[in-house]
Amino acid sequence: MLFKSFLVAAVLPFLATAYEDPLVTLDYVSLQGKYNEAYNISYFRRIPFAAPPVGENRFRGPQPVGTFDGVYDADIPYDMCPQRTVNGSEDCLYLTLYSRPWTEGAPKKPVMIFYGGGFIQGAAGLTLPPSSYPVLNVSESTNYIAVYPNYRTNAFGLLPGKKIKESPTSDLNPGLLDQQAALKWVNKYISKFGGDPKNVTVWGQSAGGGSVVAQVLANGGNTSPKLFTKAIASSPFWPRNYRYDAPEAEEIYSTLANLTGCATADDSLKCLKEVDVQKIRDANQIINAMHTTTTSSYTWAPVIDGEFLRESLSSATEKGRVNSDYAIGMYNRFEGSTFVSSALNKAASTGTSGTAAWNSTEEGFRFWLDGFLPGLKEQHVTEVKALYPPATTNGSTVYTTQQDRAGYVYRDVVLACPGYWISTASKKAGYVGEYTISPAKHASDVGYWNTVNSLQTTQRFLYQGYAGAYASFIETGNPNANKLTNDSVVAWPEVKSGKEWIVQADGFAEDSLTMLKKRCDLWKKVGKYLPL
Repeated sequence: MLFKSFLVAAVLPFLATAYEDPLVTLDYVSLQGKYNEAYNISYFRRIPFAAPPVGENRFRGPQPVGTFDGVYDADIPYDMCPQRTVNGSEDCLYLTLYSRPWTEGAPKKPVMIFYGGGFIQGAAGLTLPPSSYPVLNVSESTNYIAVYPNYRTNAFGLLPGKKIKESPTSDLNPGLLDQQAALKWVNKYISKFGGDPKNVTVWGQSAGGGSVVAQVLANGGNTSPKLFTKAIASSPFWPRNYRYDAPEAEEIYSTLANLTGCATADDSLKCLKEVDVQKIRDANQIINAMHTTTTSSYTWAPVIDGEFLRESLSSATEKGRVNSDYAIGMYNRFEGSTFVSSALNKAASTGTSGTAAWNSTEEGFRFWLDGFLPGLKEQHVTEVKALYPPATTNGSTVYTTQQDRAGYVYRDVVLACPGYWISTASKKAGYVGEYTISPAKHASDVGYWNTVNSLQTTQRFLYQGYAGAYASFIETGNPNANKLTNDSVVAWPEVKSGKEWIVQADGFAEDSLTMLKKRCDLWKKVGKYLPL
């Protein structure tokens, strides 16, 4: 397969010096990368890892990429997968890679694969300095390869339904299969870039963290060959796990078919594969917002498909069916409130959305709870209210409003317990952490590890302690092994100790996991009704 627009005019020899642009030859492509002296990194901005999922391959798992003649210019930006507005292209299955320069014969480096974006939108990409560069740069001794793959989102990556399951040219959860295809690419090729395929960490934040959860659960927790050993789930967004053919899943398929004009076609799936991409983009926005006023959640999410995802998170972790040997689950104290309507703070006489049920009363909380978790049984509601009382300052639980009360429920169900569960289920060691620096909302912590900014200098102690723990875990599976702060600073305790690590404004501490464990135990117990 020849793509002339991406060819370099002449084949340049690979010179193994730190200041040369790297050229790496694989069995299907020769990749011309770049070296950046300012950040001391070698990088490949655009590496194809699967064929464009177009035509009959729309809604299908990733297909072989084919071969490329000549030298492929890997310093060209690529488009995101189709999003909710007018942007994105279905020709989007590329990944980026960067590291400190490596020469043939040098020791192989640990590898970190980061899932960005979300189940509704977002993309990988490489700008300079690249994402997570603060972790690589936290110490001169930190040394790993970072890989950022694109994956399909929304309808293109997560369309459920029986028609998808029954189609020989379609797959459920193709976006998750894209992620696994990138892992398989790393397993096969990363040694050519100086990486160790047996020392791989998967990391992601929000739906990227949910993607980590998915890969931890993949193939019944027994993916072969083993594609990674370590997992970091930062605020992992993991909503309810419906079966692919549940009424909720079939509603999504039928709504997409209706909105695109395919419902009346002789073959609705064939029509959906042929319809203009813009019609699906437009429908995505409507479907995504279908339930936000009642469930405070987003519609697009993975489904239990019986193959890649074989059972729910609560069930799989209870039985130890996970791919991770080591895991970190991280959450932010008040991040659940980001996803809960502020109408829960309204006075009872105010109401909103045409109903007085959306207000700050106990009835308002119950109205929200019934919408968020419609499968919750009455006997469990009593337990929920006991563990999440109307107002409390009990230990690490601090809230005074119904919105924040609901936010704690949302946080635990969707963001905190998923990370806690994979940490407790991992085969060798797990760690749980809580970020509490105000405002401690969703994504409040990313400045310390994801982007270069003033925090790395004005809050250097916190930066070294927090980003340094991640760097140590990526390299060794232990956040304390290459600790950058001195021995007097609290280390990150293993989850089996019953304690979590706290990132707070004046440094680091540890706290009991007793309350989080009680709440997560309740959600695991009722998981089959929700389902979680």
